[in-house]
Amino acid sequence: MSIAMHDWQVDAVLFDLDGTLVDTAPDLAAALNVALVQNNQPALPYETIRPIVSNGANGLIELGFGSALSSDQHEKIKASLLGHYQQNIANESTLFDGFEDSLLFLEKHQIPWGIVTNKPAYLTLPLLEKLALINRASCIVCADQVNHPKPHPESILLACKQLDVLPMNALYLGDAERDIRAGRLAGLKTIACTFGYIPDNIDFNDWQADRYIDKPADLLTSLQPLL
Repeated sequence: MSIAMHDWQVDAVLFDLDGTLVDTAPDLAAALNVALVQNNQPALPYETIRPIVSNGANGLIELGFGSALSSDQHEKIKASLLGHYQQNIANESTLFDGFEDSLLFLEKHQIPWGIVTNKPAYLTLPLLEKLALINRASCIVCADQVNHPKPHPESILLACKQLDVLPMNALYLGDAERDIRAGRLAGLKTIACTFGYIPDNIDFNDWQADRYIDKPADLLTSLQPLL
């Protein structure tokens, strides 16, 4: 089945993971602060860490430790941070409040939804399993399944291929410019999630998304079919 969104045909909906579909910031912030304390550095406030979470472990390390680390230091800290995160991957992470109704709506109308993330599979799959989402998603494409992660369109195109949908008839939601760029390059309609992990100085208009939503519940409003 397809859903008509004004002049859009929607045969599938794809989500970025961190900061878009799932609020993973609490657990990633905790992992960074563990690494900081282990290295005799002060922990950072959650509000400082949250906007950087979409940049992954490397972005978190740069936030906490600066950019002057040696390669060996960086890799040692990264291993520690990701090790702690892996062991505590869903202590506080949750589906963003308001998306469950959208997922149920899509499932009711047999519209497949999936996840396209720059997170590696060894962290993505356990998280989704803990959140009882792994068997609901019709496809899950992680960074280590492609040669070029976002903002390259390869991972989004792979998801469309797995779902057997035309990119022009799919949506991609993300909370970072690279998400919207990847979606646009792949030929999808794009929705920017302004509630995600976004620094205050970002101008969303620069992303050139097709639409913007300020809260997860806005997606369901947009998806309501004209039936």
